[in-house]
Amino acid sequence: MWHPDGVPDPSAPSRARLWWEIGLVLALSVGRSALYSVLALVQALTREAPLGDQQTSLNPGANAQQFWDVLYEVLGEVFALVPVALAVFLLWEPGHSALRRIGLDFRRFGGDAARGILLVAIIGLPGLGLYAAGRALGITVQVDAAPLDSSWWTVPLLVLSALRAGLTEEVVFVGYLFDRLRRIGWGPWTIILATAGLRGLYHAYQGFGPIVGNLAMGVVFGWCYRRWGRVMPLVVAHTAIDVVAFVGYPVAVALWPGVFAPAS
Repeated sequence: MWHPDGVPDPSAPSRARLWWEIGLVLALSVGRSALYSVLALVQALTREAPLGDQQTSLNPGANAQQFWDVLYEVLGEVFALVPVALAVFLLWEPGHSALRRIGLDFRRFGGDAARGILLVAIIGLPGLGLYAAGRALGITVQVDAAPLDSSWWTVPLLVLSALRAGLTEEVVFVGYLFDRLRRIGWGPWTIILATAGLRGLYHAYQGFGPIVGNLAMGVVFGWCYRRWGRVMPLVVAHTAIDVVAFVGYPVAVALWPGVFAPAS
């Protein structure tokens, strides 16, 4: 942007910021569709039949189909992280790193990891007990945390999904909303309770038990962020809880089928 006299406007965003903005908007909209469209064309070209005869061609072999399935799963997880990147981008200010400001960096990773494991013990274990109690009382929906069939790529994809969930919820619910709600004049406990309530509603599809569990998790995580000023311990804890839930799900189904097994 330029002033009428031809002098560059010092308040205008930098070229790097504009490129990030363009990339994020495209990744959330038409750019994502364009990439999937190109991949669909490439997938079609790898089939045995000519492109014009695709309706009558045979499906790809199992190995080829597995490759495309995994690729689409990975892309889905990557695109699901774009809102996280957008939140960090909107928090970024000239000369001030948003990642450092919300504590999403590796400067204190040892302490962050220790605090994250402590939160796993405080939140994760009681959360599993609350889920089991909710299932026994009939107030919690059966949640299939992971596929029961196993392939070489199952565990890496589950870990990636857990990391995506941890980053999405903690960066948006805590890092982003705490900053924005504080700027509009909300008090600390109003912010903690409001974001905890939103976290509970975010998991309402699972039933009443997970609503209560995630509401409590939101209060504890919000208090910890207010005290520590860092999102990283929350991301570590959330990711670890989900990894245990996702990867341990088949084991739980085998040991307690009445609680964890999918409805037939």
